Amino acid sequence: MESRESAFLARFKANRWAYTLTILVTLTVGILIGTVVSYGVKGKEGAKSSDATPLSIPAPQQLSNAFSQISKQLEPSVVNINTESTVKNPHRRGRSVRPDPDQDQGNGEEDSPFQDFFDKFFGGQGGQGGPEAGSIRQRSLGSGVIVDSKGYIVTNRHVVEKADRIRVKLQDENPASPGHDAKLIGMDQETDLAVIKIEVDHALPTAKLGNSDGMEVGDWVLAIGSPFGLQETVTAGIVSAKGRNIVPNRQFQSFIQTDAAINPGNSGGPLVNMAGEVIGINTAILTETSSYAGVGFAMPSNTVAQVYNQLIGPEHRVSRGSIGIEFSAQPNPAIAHIYGSGVTVSNVVSGSPADEAGLKIGDTITSVDGREVKSGDELVADIAARKPGSKAKLAFVRNGKKQDTTVTIADRSKLFASRLGEEDENQSEEAPKASKFGVTVRSITPDLADRLSITAGKGVVVQDVKQGSFAEDLGLNRGDVVLEVNKQPVNNPDDFTKIEKSMKSGQDVVFLVRPRGARSQDGTIFLAGTLP
Repeated sequence: MESRESAFLARFKANRWAYTLTILVTLTVGILIGTVVSYGVKGKEGAKSSDATPLSIPAPQQLSNAFSQISKQLEPSVVNINTESTVKNPHRRGRSVRPDPDQDQGNGEEDSPFQDFFDKFFGGQGGQGGPEAGSIRQRSLGSGVIVDSKGYIVTNRHVVEKADRIRVKLQDENPASPGHDAKLIGMDQETDLAVIKIEVDHALPTAKLGNSDGMEVGDWVLAIGSPFGLQETVTAGIVSAKGRNIVPNRQFQSFIQTDAAINPGNSGGPLVNMAGEVIGINTAILTETSSYAGVGFAMPSNTVAQVYNQLIGPEHRVSRGSIGIEFSAQPNPAIAHIYGSGVTVSNVVSGSPADEAGLKIGDTITSVDGREVKSGDELVADIAARKPGSKAKLAFVRNGKKQDTTVTIADRSKLFASRLGEEDENQSEEAPKASKFGVTVRSITPDLADRLSITAGKGVVVQDVKQGSFAEDLGLNRGDVVLEVNKQPVNNPDDFTKIEKSMKSGQDVVFLVRPRGARSQDGTIFLAGTLP
């Protein structure tokens, strides 16, 4: 038994050395083959890339440091603006007689593509209920930038217009602080800019304005403000385009387009270049959701400076010259071919300087005081920069013959008051005339008709409704379009006034109305009652 165990152990030891030797030989051969193959591959790669330049990566902190340094530099001069105003409740309607249910096209109170336009144009909606029946307390948020250490702040007109109270909160203040009451210095409707001022006992940090003409498409920019009330918010993007005109018939609203995130509350805040200079005031966004969609617009700083310098002046208003003509906004080769190179007049405002100087439709203006004008923008820039009352010599071509005339520059805001959508806001308002209905109306301009997709010259738009009046009891609201009164067409304020004067106490009155925000295809409603 023992001899057999000894023999087994001897055979096991002999085989173990054989197995070990086999494994070592196999590993050695594998390593040698791998080395030869690797050497061959490296040799081939080296032969092809021996003259290649190694790639290098720049320091990752350079870009982020630039952004953070600019943010720290600018944030102290950017403020949060909170406004309060009392407006008529746009959703309060009285008795109405609507079309048959199977033909009802709505009462115009649902959301519509024009709601944002009316909210801005007629004062907005939302907020908290006020103490007066039929009115609401509206609150809005915006931003601004301090440009003078004495407390002067630039913001958007739509942020502060019609506000009963404007409060400004500085960056270094306690979040619980109510902020500072601000005084409105002046506003400019054409550029949607405004200047406000707060009183403080110390010098405030200010932002430096840069030259917006130096910006190029693709340049980095930062937007700073208080979107949704979130103070000290910084977003980054690039200049997407320059010279964007997004509002019809607004020749002085030529914007810088950017993809830096701009949201509600950013309005009035600065758009900043990589030198830490303000090159624009954030004004608007193009969106279907009322929030950031990648396209924002800022008023260029060069325009901001021009407007600001006039608003802080003695009159606190912007004065622009005009001669009272209209022309095609976009250059048209066909017009130039038929009428000649220059600015061809498509309309002359009755009683305007151009009318008095003898200019006619079809005349092509070629120069102003000897300086050639090739486009409408050049003509507007030249004339608008002149003081009302000054004179200019125009050269023009009529039926192929060169002529010239002298015009006296007029004040644009007065000449085109109705065309701009409202009377000069800086003039004192006239006392409202007595009204049986308790409502004031105004004409529907071609611009307004185009925005509402309705026919120009058909109806009048309600500008104001007196609280507790017959019109308010019926449910007539600011922004409604009155088409008829007792089957009589109303195409202008004179028609409305004439019909109103003919009405007597106890008489039934039926208004045919296109509700605020409704388009021509959305239908109309009746508002009816007995005149008290």
